[in-house]
Amino acid sequence: MSKIQLAPIISLCPTQLTVGLLEVEAKKKHLQTLSAKDQSAFLAAHPMPVVLGPGQRMYITDHHHLARAAYDLKIAQACFEVEDDLSTLSQDIFWIHMNKESWVHPLDQHGVRHRYDSIPRTLDKLVDDVYRSVAGFVRDAGGYDKTHTAFAEFIWADYFRRNIAVEDVLQDFADAVKQGMALARDPMAKRIPGFKE
Repeated sequence: MSKIQLAPIISLCPTQLTVGLLEVEAKKKHLQTLSAKDQSAFLAAHPMPVVLGPGQRMYITDHHHLARAAYDLKIAQACFEVEDDLSTLSQDIFWIHMNKESWVHPLDQHGVRHRYDSIPRTLDKLVDDVYRSVAGFVRDAGGYDKTHTAFAEFIWADYFRRNIAVEDVLQDFADAVKQGMALARDPMAKRIPGFKE
């Protein structure tokens, strides 16, 4: 079931606990450079996939950074693509199905898994994971390829989390991205989705 529609950004429910706030800021800056017409065209070209859950709530399964940027900028609505309608399921069965489809990723900023009820109900409650920003900036710099593998950026973030000291990320983000670029080409990363030969 694939259907593009317009819906209020404020009505979106996350399916994860974190975003990289530096990546959100970069997306906000990009959106702010666009006219209202171009902003709408950009959002139409990047529809956010959603699954309809209990109570007809819209759960986004990707583009959390773009959604958070639009939310922060108080953009009223954007385009969404309905991936599935699970609105008849109970909340517990809904999350089991979401997990089976790899549409939910309840890991915190330390890479620790939480229960589904820990996932925030609104985009503004997503917390910062600096390694998600490292992963996003390394990808955007060509360190690895964007892939359709569900939540591949979390795998990259965890890889960088294990190999770049958090003090280095917080002290000099640009240098941490350089370290990430080198790590992305290391044979250790060969099995991560998006690895470039």
